Amino acid sequence: MDLFWGAASAFGTLGVVTLLEVQLRDAQPYVRLTYTLQNTVQDSRRQLEEEIKKDDVDYIDAIMFSKTSTVVCSGQFAANVPPGGAVTRFTRTRDPWFYVHVRRMIKRLTTAPNATTVTLFRYDRGGFWVALYSFRYFLVPFSRITRFVLDPFMYTRTMYRALHQSGLADFYMVQDVGVPYDRMDEFVDWLETTLNIYPLWLCPLLLARNSPNAEHGLHSGFAKLDCRTSEGRLMNFGIWGPLPSGLSDQKAFVHANRLLEHKVQELGGKKWLYAHAYYTEKEFWAHYDRKSYDRVRAKYGAEWLPTVYDKVKVTGKTDTNASGLFAWLLSLFWAIWPMRGLYGVLMAVLGGDYLMGRSVTKQ
Repeated sequence: MDLFWGAASAFGTLGVVTLLEVQLRDAQPYVRLTYTLQNTVQDSRRQLEEEIKKDDVDYIDAIMFSKTSTVVCSGQFAANVPPGGAVTRFTRTRDPWFYVHVRRMIKRLTTAPNATTVTLFRYDRGGFWVALYSFRYFLVPFSRITRFVLDPFMYTRTMYRALHQSGLADFYMVQDVGVPYDRMDEFVDWLETTLNIYPLWLCPLLLARNSPNAEHGLHSGFAKLDCRTSEGRLMNFGIWGPLPSGLSDQKAFVHANRLLEHKVQELGGKKWLYAHAYYTEKEFWAHYDRKSYDRVRAKYGAEWLPTVYDKVKVTGKTDTNASGLFAWLLSLFWAIWPMRGLYGVLMAVLGGDYLMGRSVTKQ
């Protein structure tokens, strides 16, 4: 079990996984999804906590459109569609994005919760709502027709490739962080004042470890928490979007990410390491449990591998093939709109990831 817990967020720095035994959970073909509109951060938090305690709730998350408009989505597995009911799908080309579907429901939710029967997969098309920003970047109208025409490119894998190949990842905040429940209000206020990025995705996370030998790895401190209370949980915030216009250059972008890292640490939260990480090495290991992490690395002879900090840190970006006048001309070229975006789309097409979405849309 020490290797199991130690591998969490280790990014291959304990070795290469070659064999897994996975215990699956039975699923049903449908989910009965209930949508509730909450008008304050406090009420949103309260409902999320209440839904977690219900034994019959299988899914829970929320979309925060603003501090005064959060739609909480609570789901239960369903084997059948209710008599006279219909299934709302989100995977076919003609289907709405889930984000668009929820946004349209807000006015109806002002009077009472609403429930629909949906298929399992909700967020892949449109990448939650991140694909919306590609329409804005290319000055393309955001409509049912344009979403239909561009659907092959509107899947998370394809957009992720295009984003990073284009270099536009250096100008869009893409971070997931978790903060304690009782600091949510403060964090939302800070996000609005500092970054003003909406929507936000909310997802309760259980981090407490109550199994034997769980005191290993980067997050071992959570083993001491009580998983039956909110003290054993964090509220994940998906913060994905362009920065305010005043923070549009590379230096300001790094500064904004640094501010976010410091705020999350100040609130006693955690940042998920799939995204850009700008910690200094000292800051990183003050935030994550190096002692437990090093102990499991030593036990399994992995000390010769790079550390997780070595793998996730963002270093200064340089182009070793460009220098002098050519480098200057290249920087001017990339500054011309929409060259970066077009290059990212080209790389996504050449990568072929956009073809993978076709098999999903048949569901």
